[in-house]
Amino acid sequence: MKSQAPGIDTSPLEVTNISPHGIWLLASGEELFLSFEEFPWFKDASVSAVLHVECPLPGHFYWPDMDVDLSLESIRHPERYPLVSKQRGAQTH
Repeated sequence: MKSQAPGIDTSPLEVTNISPHGIWLLASGEELFLSFEEFPWFKDASVSAVLHVECPLPGHFYWPDMDVDLSLESIRHPERYPLVSKQRGAQTH
């Protein structure tokens, strides 16, 4: 039996919790919090849409059911990346 090639991340990517304030995403062993204030796309989304997340590239996350595409850097430092939501014309900082 062969193990994965060195450098390939085999850690799970999953949404570990959804609360009234946001979601928690586990990626490469790091737990990330995405608040609904900073990431409004998730607030009114269905649970199945939030749970359906993919990692097409390292440090890049995609929710295909919502067409939401975020980088690890924008999740860690949302203040550096002004986000504009088309939902209800809301704008976040």
